[in-house]
Amino acid sequence: MSEYSLTRAIFNVRATGVKDRVERAAVELFAARGVDGVSIADIAGTAGVSQGALYRHYRGKDQLILALFQQHYAAFAERLEALQASRHGTREKLRAMIEECAQVFDTDPVRFQFLLLVQHHSMRRLGESQATPVEVVRWVLMEGMARGEIPKGDPDLGAALVMGLIVQPATFKTYGRIPGPMTPLAPALADACWRVLAA
Repeated sequence: MSEYSLTRAIFNVRATGVKDRVERAAVELFAARGVDGVSIADIAGTAGVSQGALYRHYRGKDQLILALFQQHYAAFAERLEALQASRHGTREKLRAMIEECAQVFDTDPVRFQFLLLVQHHSMRRLGESQATPVEVVRWVLMEGMARGEIPKGDPDLGAALVMGLIVQPATFKTYGRIPGPMTPLAPALADACWRVLAA
């Protein structure tokens, strides 16, 4: 390897390390303080990098938030899609996805709270082709309606009701209104979702 190639390889490793540290720090800070409570200086300081190093990867806070939201939201959607595809029947698909949401809340609370707290900043900025958990739920409901497993209706409203029954308890837990882990609540939340959809 030439000296030039070696220098580039070392730079790329360092650059990747900087980007990873910035992204980890940003997710943790946004989850803890929300969008408005965090500055670029806060993120750079927590990541242990200069602001200039951060700006080499992201033009500013808005671009960083959107990139992180897209990344984690898409990964969550892919996980829910795989779960629903491995189950039979609308009720079992919904139960599996709700259990996964509860488990992520308990095992990776920083990521869950990041998605919860920055969604209002980033949801409208997502491209139409962006995979989202809401679209996965909507598709499951559309298939359930087509098979006659749940009454026909507006799948967007149905998805909103399902997401509300997951997100609102998670929000209450985030702010300490409901104590304890989320996973034990998953069966009750799944049953509540089914009753709402079947009504």
